[in-house]
Amino acid sequence: MTTPAQWTGILLAAGRGRRFDPQGNEDKLRQILACGSSIACQSAAQMHAVLPDLCVVVRADNQQLIQLLQQSNYPVLICSEADDGMAASLIAALRHTKESAGWVVALADMPFVQETTIALVLQALQNGADIVVPVFEGRRGHPVGFSRHHLPELLCLTGDQGARQLLQKYPVLEVVVNDPGILLDIDEPADLKAYLPKI
Repeated sequence: MTTPAQWTGILLAAGRGRRFDPQGNEDKLRQILACGSSIACQSAAQMHAVLPDLCVVVRADNQQLIQLLQQSNYPVLICSEADDGMAASLIAALRHTKESAGWVVALADMPFVQETTIALVLQALQNGADIVVPVFEGRRGHPVGFSRHHLPELLCLTGDQGARQLLQKYPVLEVVVNDPGILLDIDEPADLKAYLPKI
Protein backbone atom coordinates (compact mmCIF):
# COMPACT_ATOMS: atom_id res chain seq x y z
CA MET A 1 0.00 0.00 0.00
CA THR A 2 1.53 3.30 -1.10
CA THR A 3 1.47 6.48 0.97
CA PRO A 4 -0.47 9.35 -0.66
CA ALA A 5 1.76 12.08 -2.04
CA GLN A 6 2.18 15.15 0.13
CA TRP A 7 1.36 18.70 -0.84
CA THR A 8 4.39 20.96 -0.78
CA GLY A 9 4.94 24.61 0.01
CA ILE A 10 7.55 26.41 -2.08
CA LEU A 11 8.92 29.72 -0.80
CA LEU A 12 10.99 31.64 -3.34
CA ALA A 13 13.75 33.53 -1.52
CA ALA A 14 16.52 33.59 -4.12
CA GLY A 15 16.16 37.07 -5.61
CA ARG A 16 18.68 39.86 -5.11
CA GLY A 17 16.18 42.56 -4.15
CA ARG A 18 17.99 45.27 -6.09
CA ARG A 19 15.03 47.66 -5.81
CA PHE A 20 15.42 47.52 -2.04
CA ASP A 21 19.17 48.18 -2.17
CA PRO A 22 20.79 48.68 -5.60
CA GLN A 23 24.26 48.26 -4.03
CA GLY A 24 23.36 44.87 -2.63
CA ASN A 25 24.49 45.62 0.92
CA GLU A 26 21.11 45.23 2.64
CA ASP A 27 19.21 41.99 2.08
CA LYS A 28 15.54 42.88 2.35
CA LEU A 29 14.63 39.34 3.39
CA ARG A 30 16.72 39.69 6.55
CA GLN A 31 15.04 42.94 7.62
CA ILE A 32 13.21 42.69 10.94
CA LEU A 33 9.45 43.17 11.14
CA ALA A 34 7.49 44.56 14.08
CA CYS A 35 6.84 40.99 15.27
CA GLY A 36 10.59 40.56 15.79
CA SER A 37 11.02 38.08 12.95
CA SER A 38 12.85 38.62 9.69
CA ILE A 39 10.81 38.99 6.51
CA ALA A 40 11.98 35.61 5.19
CA CYS A 41 11.39 33.74 8.45
CA GLN A 42 7.94 35.25 8.89
CA SER A 43 6.98 34.21 5.37
CA ALA A 44 8.37 30.74 6.01
CA ALA A 45 6.52 30.45 9.32
CA GLN A 46 3.18 31.24 7.69
CA MET A 47 3.76 28.60 5.00
CA HIS A 48 5.16 25.97 7.35
CA ALA A 49 2.15 26.24 9.67
CA VAL A 50 -0.07 25.01 6.83
CA LEU A 51 2.39 23.00 4.74
CA PRO A 52 4.95 21.14 6.89
CA ASP A 53 6.51 19.85 3.68
CA LEU A 54 8.19 23.17 2.86
CA CYS A 55 11.02 24.03 0.48
CA VAL A 56 12.68 27.46 0.78
CA VAL A 57 14.78 28.32 -2.28
CA VAL A 58 17.82 30.53 -1.65
CA ARG A 59 20.69 31.50 -3.95
CA ALA A 60 24.05 29.93 -3.22
CA ASP A 61 25.92 33.12 -2.26
CA ASN A 62 23.41 34.27 0.36
CA GLN A 63 25.00 32.46 3.28
CA GLN A 64 23.56 34.80 5.92
CA LEU A 65 20.01 34.10 4.82
CA ILE A 66 20.70 30.38 4.57
CA GLN A 67 21.98 30.36 8.16
CA LEU A 68 19.05 32.46 9.38
CA LEU A 69 16.52 30.05 7.89
CA GLN A 70 18.37 26.94 9.04
CA GLN A 71 18.58 28.28 12.58
CA SER A 72 14.80 28.43 12.55
CA ASN A 73 14.69 24.84 11.20
CA TYR A 74 13.27 25.70 7.78
CA PRO A 75 14.48 23.39 4.98
CA VAL A 76 16.64 25.31 2.52
CA LEU A 77 17.25 24.38 -1.10
CA ILE A 78 20.26 26.16 -2.60
CA CYS A 79 19.76 27.19 -6.23
CA SER A 80 22.98 27.90 -8.11
CA GLU A 81 21.01 29.12 -11.16
CA ALA A 82 18.91 31.65 -9.23
CA ASP A 83 20.27 34.62 -11.17
CA ASP A 84 18.70 33.19 -14.33
CA GLY A 85 15.33 34.37 -13.01
CA MET A 86 12.44 33.31 -10.83
CA ALA A 87 11.63 30.38 -13.10
CA ALA A 88 15.02 28.79 -12.33
CA SER A 89 14.30 28.89 -8.59
CA LEU A 90 10.83 27.46 -9.07
CA ILE A 91 12.09 24.66 -11.30
CA ALA A 92 14.79 23.76 -8.77
CA ALA A 93 12.14 23.40 -6.08
CA LEU A 94 9.80 21.41 -8.33
CA ARG A 95 12.56 18.97 -9.27
CA HIS A 96 13.48 18.60 -5.61
CA THR A 97 9.86 17.81 -4.68
CA LYS A 98 8.67 16.19 -7.91
CA GLU A 99 6.76 13.41 -6.12
CA SER A 100 4.38 15.93 -4.51
CA ALA A 101 0.67 15.95 -5.29
CA GLY A 102 0.96 19.67 -5.96
CA TRP A 103 2.49 22.91 -4.77
CA VAL A 104 1.56 26.19 -3.12
CA VAL A 105 4.10 28.74 -4.36
CA ALA A 106 4.77 31.87 -2.30
CA LEU A 107 7.22 34.76 -2.41
CA ALA A 108 9.48 35.37 0.57
CA ASP A 109 9.04 39.15 0.38
CA MET A 110 5.32 38.83 1.17
CA PRO A 111 5.30 38.17 4.94
CA PHE A 112 1.78 39.44 5.61
CA VAL A 113 -0.12 36.62 3.87
CA GLN A 114 -2.39 34.99 6.43
CA GLU A 115 -2.25 31.29 7.27
CA THR A 116 -5.97 31.03 6.54
CA THR A 117 -5.34 32.17 2.96
CA ILE A 118 -2.64 29.55 2.43
CA ALA A 119 -4.99 26.93 3.88
CA LEU A 120 -7.79 27.95 1.49
CA VAL A 121 -5.48 27.69 -1.53
CA LEU A 122 -4.34 24.25 -0.37
CA GLN A 123 -7.91 23.12 0.28
CA ALA A 124 -8.96 24.12 -3.25
CA LEU A 125 -6.12 22.03 -4.68
CA GLN A 126 -7.07 19.08 -2.50
CA ASN A 127 -10.63 19.43 -3.77
CA GLY A 128 -9.48 18.99 -7.36
CA ALA A 129 -8.53 22.42 -8.73
CA ASP A 130 -5.45 22.52 -10.98
CA ILE A 131 -4.52 26.21 -10.54
CA VAL A 132 -5.66 28.34 -7.60
CA VAL A 133 -5.13 32.02 -6.82
CA PRO A 134 -6.40 34.09 -3.88
CA VAL A 135 -8.33 37.26 -4.68
CA PHE A 136 -8.73 40.33 -2.46
CA GLU A 137 -11.04 43.16 -3.54
CA GLY A 138 -11.00 41.90 -7.12
CA ARG A 139 -7.20 41.60 -7.39
CA ARG A 140 -5.28 38.36 -7.71
CA GLY A 141 -2.35 37.82 -5.38
CA HIS A 142 -0.06 35.17 -3.87
CA PRO A 143 0.44 32.37 -3.05
CA VAL A 144 -0.55 30.43 -6.15
CA GLY A 145 -1.43 26.74 -6.11
CA PHE A 146 -0.67 24.17 -8.82
CA SER A 147 -1.59 20.51 -9.04
CA ARG A 148 0.96 18.14 -10.52
CA HIS A 149 -1.14 18.13 -13.71
CA HIS A 150 0.84 21.19 -14.77
CA LEU A 151 4.28 19.89 -13.73
CA PRO A 152 5.58 19.28 -17.30
CA GLU A 153 4.87 22.87 -18.33
CA LEU A 154 6.12 24.32 -15.04
CA LEU A 155 9.44 22.57 -15.64
CA CYS A 156 9.73 24.34 -19.02
CA LEU A 157 9.40 27.88 -17.67
CA THR A 158 12.16 30.41 -18.26
CA GLY A 159 13.08 33.93 -17.19
CA ASP A 160 11.66 36.07 -14.41
CA GLN A 161 7.92 35.79 -15.09
CA GLY A 162 7.47 32.69 -12.99
CA ALA A 163 4.32 30.78 -13.84
CA ARG A 164 2.29 33.80 -14.96
CA GLN A 165 1.85 32.42 -18.47
CA LEU A 166 0.08 29.33 -17.15
CA LEU A 167 -2.42 31.54 -15.33
CA GLN A 168 -3.19 33.20 -18.64
CA LYS A 169 -3.42 29.94 -20.58
CA TYR A 170 -5.50 27.69 -18.31
CA PRO A 171 -8.63 27.92 -16.15
CA VAL A 172 -7.87 29.36 -12.72
CA LEU A 173 -9.96 28.91 -9.60
CA GLU A 174 -10.14 32.23 -7.76
CA VAL A 175 -10.56 31.98 -4.00
CA VAL A 176 -11.91 35.19 -2.47
CA VAL A 177 -10.12 36.05 0.79
CA ASN A 178 -10.25 38.87 3.31
CA ASP A 179 -6.49 39.23 3.29
CA PRO A 180 -4.73 42.34 1.93
CA GLY A 181 -1.44 40.56 2.58
CA ILE A 182 -1.78 38.68 -0.71
CA LEU A 183 -0.98 41.97 -2.48
CA LEU A 184 1.69 43.40 -0.16
CA ASP A 185 5.24 42.71 -1.25
CA ILE A 186 8.27 44.51 0.13
CA ASP A 187 10.27 45.83 -2.81
CA GLU A 188 11.67 49.09 -1.41
CA PRO A 189 12.56 50.44 2.07
CA ALA A 190 9.47 52.64 1.95
CA ASP A 191 7.32 49.51 1.63
CA LEU A 192 8.75 48.10 4.83
CA LYS A 193 7.85 51.27 6.73
CA ALA A 194 4.44 51.67 5.10
CA TYR A 195 3.28 48.13 5.90
CA LEU A 196 4.37 48.07 9.54
CA PRO A 197 1.65 48.69 12.13
CA LYS A 198 1.47 52.25 13.38
CA ILE A 199 2.46 52.52 17.05
